Amino acid sequence: MSAAHTMDSAFFTPDASQPGRYRPTEATIGPWSAQAQHGGPPIALLAQALADHPSAVPMDLARITVEFMGPVPLDPCELHVQMLRPGKRVELLQAQYQVQGKPVLTAHAWRLARQPGICPAVPDVFVPPPMPSQECQRFFPGTDGFPYGRSLEWRFSEGGFDTLGPATVWARLRIPLVQGRATSGLAGMMTMLDSANGISAELEFGQWSFVPVDQTVNLRRMPTGPWFGMAARTIIDDGGIGTTTATIFDERGAVGLSLHTLFVRPK
Repeated sequence: MSAAHTMDSAFFTPDASQPGRYRPTEATIGPWSAQAQHGGPPIALLAQALADHPSAVPMDLARITVEFMGPVPLDPCELHVQMLRPGKRVELLQAQYQVQGKPVLTAHAWRLARQPGICPAVPDVFVPPPMPSQECQRFFPGTDGFPYGRSLEWRFSEGGFDTLGPATVWARLRIPLVQGRATSGLAGMMTMLDSANGISAELEFGQWSFVPVDQTVNLRRMPTGPWFGMAARTIIDDGGIGTTTATIFDERGAVGLSLHTLFVRPK
């Protein structure tokens, strides 16, 4: 992987004539199919739309759950956000990532009012590892990478794409999420997180499919970039159902947790 590798200038380009409409670039393509996006960029786009939705008082996203309704195609999309439960201190939102009028991703998010000093802090004991000086040069065995993977810089403290088992990685985006717009810490973190099952894979990529059907992220505070990290592990039952869990962090420390449900089958 090289920063000089030819790539798109962003994961999405906005439609100037229609707010809320975007076109994914080839940088969103994941490892499973050349016709489908990796989950990270569209989830990040949806999360940013949830964070930007108007509120009467300042609110922070504290939990986001995203359901995959199917593969995310490389077609123009529209984002739709609505308030399900308004409140002065607690809100519940729903959002959809739609392609040709059909929901491909559906998300629910709790937004909570933050009041510094309202309670004693109970810190996470997790300490982020030192950032390695060298970036990852290898992807899944049998591949030379994929557009989404090459659009981030990966530095592994434990494990790797080509190593089975738990993994801890630092990553940063090489390109913005949306062309012409600054990428927030939230969007940067969410762009990376759907890779948790890939970096902590317990089965050979060339022989098995272990696709997440959802992603739940709990955030105690908003992450700050440009570097984001996750310490991930995967557990799989012999019935073909698995889970990937991860502690997520930035250079200031742990920011929350993520959980992914996996559908596992032979290729």
